[in-house]
Amino acid sequence: MPGPDAYILCTTPRSGSTLLCGLLRDSGVAGNPQSYFHRPDVATWRADLDLDKNAALSDILAAAQQAGRRGTDIFGLRLQRHSADFFFSQLSQLHPGKHTDAERVTTAFGLTRYIYLTRDDKVAQAVSLVRAQQSGLWHRNADGTEHERTDPGEPLHYDADAIAAELDTLTGYDAAWRDWFVREGIEPLHLTYADLVQDPQNTLLKILHFLQIDVAALPPVALSMGKLADATSDAWIAQFNGNRGGI
Repeated sequence: MPGPDAYILCTTPRSGSTLLCGLLRDSGVAGNPQSYFHRPDVATWRADLDLDKNAALSDILAAAQQAGRRGTDIFGLRLQRHSADFFFSQLSQLHPGKHTDAERVTTAFGLTRYIYLTRDDKVAQAVSLVRAQQSGLWHRNADGTEHERTDPGEPLHYDADAIAAELDTLTGYDAAWRDWFVREGIEPLHLTYADLVQDPQNTLLKILHFLQIDVAALPPVALSMGKLADATSDAWIAQFNGNRGGI
């Protein structure tokens, strides 16, 4: 049975997806999964892919597939929940004769498999998100240098209301993904943040096996991302959990 043509990493912010995308990319056999459709805006998709401002949606998808294959036999895509509904609505416009999101994805990208990455400790995930929003620093390289900064940021300060709001949002995102998988009849490969950070190499091998990619000669892949969480993160988590009775 032939392997898939594509895979979609279904996830939420601060779940470890950037680390996982780096592992898949650096394996050299699993494409270059990125958030090619991160913002719910077609004009941004065109600009991010260096396409003409009038490029058709079909051209956008073709350019994303080329970038997401990166010379390999499979297209990788990271899809955050906040942009998923808009992404699927665009596929619906492109393929109106298909009746489900999964059918439209298959029509657009070929046989597709789904990976669902979650973070069980939702408070830690919410704290990580609030911290990134405050500092402007979203990712750090393995050598400690900055990988992604969106703005100069502000001094870190504990904000229980912001953490609670992001906790509700992230919990809702996970529920929306689970509902979508049930509705579409999809059984994804479910991975957790804890498994990824504790054993990244085994997590990578599990995914490649799921994608039917031969890994017999695959050497160990070095981590490209470093950890942002520190004592401040731990203190915020403890304070938030303490104020809500540890629930």
